[in-house]
Amino acid sequence: MKTTALTLTSTTRALAWCLHLLVIGLLALAAARAVAADRPHAGTIVAVAAVCALAYAAGPLLSRVRLSRWAAAWWLACVGGVWLALLALSADGVWVAFPLYFLQLHLLPRRAALPAVAATALAAITAFAAHQGSFNTAMAIGPALGAAVAVAVVWGYQALYRESEQRRRLIEELTATRADLAAAQHTAGVLAERERLAREIHDTLAQGLSSIQLLLRAAERTLPHAPENAARYVDQARQAAVDNLAEARRFVAALIPPTLEGTTLADALERLCATTSARHRLTARFHLTGDPAPLPTAYEVALLRIAQSALANTVRHARATTADVTLSYLVDHVAVDVVDDGTGFAPDRLPAPDPESGGFGLAAMRARVHALGGTLTVESTPGHGAALAAQLPLTPPADRESEAHR
Repeated sequence: MKTTALTLTSTTRALAWCLHLLVIGLLALAAARAVAADRPHAGTIVAVAAVCALAYAAGPLLSRVRLSRWAAAWWLACVGGVWLALLALSADGVWVAFPLYFLQLHLLPRRAALPAVAATALAAITAFAAHQGSFNTAMAIGPALGAAVAVAVVWGYQALYRESEQRRRLIEELTATRADLAAAQHTAGVLAERERLAREIHDTLAQGLSSIQLLLRAAERTLPHAPENAARYVDQARQAAVDNLAEARRFVAALIPPTLEGTTLADALERLCATTSARHRLTARFHLTGDPAPLPTAYEVALLRIAQSALANTVRHARATTADVTLSYLVDHVAVDVVDDGTGFAPDRLPAPDPESGGFGLAAMRARVHALGGTLTVESTPGHGAALAAQLPLTPPADRESEAHR
């Protein structure tokens, strides 16, 4: 069983040495007074004081005293027994009772420490009265007051120590919690970055490669009969590869899309519609409503990517002949609407996102819009085309803007 000995710090170590010196000093004083006063049995008093000092010195040197309550109790009993012998020989032994109080309170459990302190005080009072040959209240005040002071000091220090230990544990728990939180935030950041990269790759590189593939297939179909058309498709595929390479370089460098460099969002969307119409069998028309207003870069990037992804889905899946892209600046929000006359689909029956088949489209759009505090709505029925609307508030929270800026 472990003792309740406090962990030694510089302060407790200094206090322990002070206690050791106090005990040895009081024993030496008792022996010196006996010799100086030439009292009867002076030699015996010196010998008993020396034995008491040796018994006391053995305690700090024995590891079992620090590790076992029973060993500490036996050591205290030995020191106390020798002290009682000294007390029987000399009234000066009363002074040693004060450091004994601290030892008992420090090494014994509380339910045993108090009776031990009381017994020590009673023995000191009784012995002193016996040496004086009489008893009065003043004789009891010193040992009793010393015992009370020792109890107050030791218990107060132990309370402070427990509070300090509790605070230390709380700090350690807080530090561990902060570390766990930092790890969780790091993991969340990694996952968010992976999701962002997946969206960017889908909306840029994957869509561009898909467009190149469609153009090369068209060139392959027309090559035997219309070489000039095949050459036009190949030239468009080459231009798409050049644009895609520029996207990839900007993407790696974490810059804004090249289609937005030195131009407005409306111009970029108009150019997107013109490029789509030139490369595919789809007439894409651009419309602008409202008065254009400056937008955060994150907004422009998100709306352009959504329009790119929506038109790419129209080309790949809708078999549409026309698509209208509308950029609207309204009172409290900006919106991009993409409407086509294709085969349509059932929005509630879409399969889950599948990276293998490139099915990140709608999920990536919705994630972009929600990151900026906006909304994305999709309306479609089989055989009647599809309409997609992305709306973003014109006064976005600063934290959302910075978080969603790509």
